[in-house]
Amino acid sequence: MGIDFHNEKNRYSYSTRKADSSWIHAMEELVNFNNIPKALDIGCGGGIYSKALSDMGVMSVTGVDYSEEILKAARENCAEYPNISFRLGNALQTDLESNEYNLILERALIHHIQDLQMCFKEAYRLLHEKGIYVVQDRTPEDCLLKGDPSHIRGYFFERFPQLIESETKRRYSSEFVIKTLTDVGFTDIQEIKLWEIRKEYRNKEQLLKDLSERTGRSILHELTDEELNLLMDYIDEAISSEHTIVEKDRWTIWKAVK
Repeated sequence: MGIDFHNEKNRYSYSTRKADSSWIHAMEELVNFNNIPKALDIGCGGGIYSKALSDMGVMSVTGVDYSEEILKAARENCAEYPNISFRLGNALQTDLESNEYNLILERALIHHIQDLQMCFKEAYRLLHEKGIYVVQDRTPEDCLLKGDPSHIRGYFFERFPQLIESETKRRYSSEFVIKTLTDVGFTDIQEIKLWEIRKEYRNKEQLLKDLSERTGRSILHELTDEELNLLMDYIDEAISSEHTIVEKDRWTIWKAVK
């Protein structure tokens, strides 16, 4: 199964949120945005983080994604940002100019990539000397933390342990990411952990509706409709609160310099 990023019905799966202040603060700790005239957002999805980069002061942002349907949503989402452009492309071979960008962001991308070294080599080629590469993804350890009313994702694996294998198989360990960055030629590698606020829900019903639509959660496409209903029942019972739910996901962010 799995999500079909090229299907029109999934066009808006990755364009309905805003980058949270927790993410913005983490990025501003890592990167001096006064020195970033040109940035590239590879695996940009619906343009959520392309907008955030622009809002933080990047003069020109190019978003790249391999799905034309997703890019349609990104262009709509960023219509009021004339400094953001989008193009169809592959993270392993973007066909963009070498030594062109001051910053490259790849958020929630590398778990979709099988050849991590080729992905990192392409980023290295695209960056200016001393350009900054920011990779954000979940390690297996990030994914399998216990579920609670803030960490909704943890419930997925408690209810359907069979998801653990498919999830951890596509996730890279931090050690492997750092080794591959080093092998490609990157230096000054830093790693931080971030509990990023994903979304704030007014109540449990709003959360369950979001889950039922599989919005922005590719892993839920591994479940049948019947299994998804069982998962929602499980989460409904696990969360007693009828008040606001602030959902967070734990991420690992690596910063490296060309």
